[in-house]
Amino acid sequence: MNFQNTLIFFFSALGAFNSIILSGYFIFFAKPKHPSNYFLGALLAVASIRVWKSLFFYFDPSISKNYLQVGLSACFLIGPFLYFYVASKITKSKKITKNSLVQITGLFTTILGLGIVFPYKYNITLWTQYFYPIINIQWLLYILATAYLLRGKIKKLITKEHKINYDEIWLMSVFFGILIIWTAYNTASYTSYIVGALSFSFVFYLSTLLIFLKRKKEFVTTVKKEKYANANLDYTTAKTLLNKLEKNISSKKLYTNPNLTLPLLAKEIGIRPQILSELLNNNLHKSFNQYINEYRIEEAKNLLKTHPEIKIEIIAEKCGYNSKSTFYTAFKKITNTTPAKYNKNL
Repeated sequence: MNFQNTLIFFFSALGAFNSIILSGYFIFFAKPKHPSNYFLGALLAVASIRVWKSLFFYFDPSISKNYLQVGLSACFLIGPFLYFYVASKITKSKKITKNSLVQITGLFTTILGLGIVFPYKYNITLWTQYFYPIINIQWLLYILATAYLLRGKIKKLITKEHKINYDEIWLMSVFFGILIIWTAYNTASYTSYIVGALSFSFVFYLSTLLIFLKRKKEFVTTVKKEKYANANLDYTTAKTLLNKLEKNISSKKLYTNPNLTLPLLAKEIGIRPQILSELLNNNLHKSFNQYINEYRIEEAKNLLKTHPEIKIEIIAEKCGYNSKSTFYTAFKKITNTTPAKYNKNL
């Protein structure tokens, strides 16, 4: 193997190897023990098996046909595990549903049965001309079904109307990663067969880097959401509570209280702080401070328009800020300008 091929093999295998390690972690060690962890572990495992098969075959075409059969069979389960992983994360299911268990059992039994009745090494034409295209179509159908589950989050990503939290960016990283891998393998005839394996490593590390950087900055982490994950507000309840929240905070101008806290606001509208946290984070995609600051800055903008003669310090105090510097920081973050410039433009 020359140096160029050695590099290709190294970078292709790197992602697959680390994926296998992570697979074991999610299946056996990750806590809490949610179905999503099992599905993610299984997804990483079958994707890695598919990549290892590609690697060995690319560098050694004479490899045993049994390995090729295992690799192709793994493809049959990538789409389903992707779908059930995303579904379990969205629904926050604490148990593996009967529907998913039946489907996975049926699919596993089907591919295992076909492998026993029609082994690859004796039925190469049957596998390459019929089974493999069917497996890829099935894989794509599950990708499309997953895209339907993520349609709201994908729209949010495209329109940029709301901040995307940590769980959402991670789900979409997994989804688009699998989509890229499927595309790479199904366009290999125009590029190179090894592109699928390389794309897996590329997507794996790109997603890891992206999540690491964003998690340190602005995304809400899974750990933070766990403390109110059990509330599970439905759409109607959430909408009712949001209307009540906005009505109370606007009519009573609760945001002008510089000592307003999340528990105090929750008490004002008659709900637990845990519920208010979920309401703001999951439905408005805002933290408590961000939510209150938006009301305060809107009040400040109105005061600047109607009473331009009032000093900035007074306006800050009337809007609920204890210090001028805090007011300036919040104002600039929300309006992208300073109070003085905003007043001048008026």
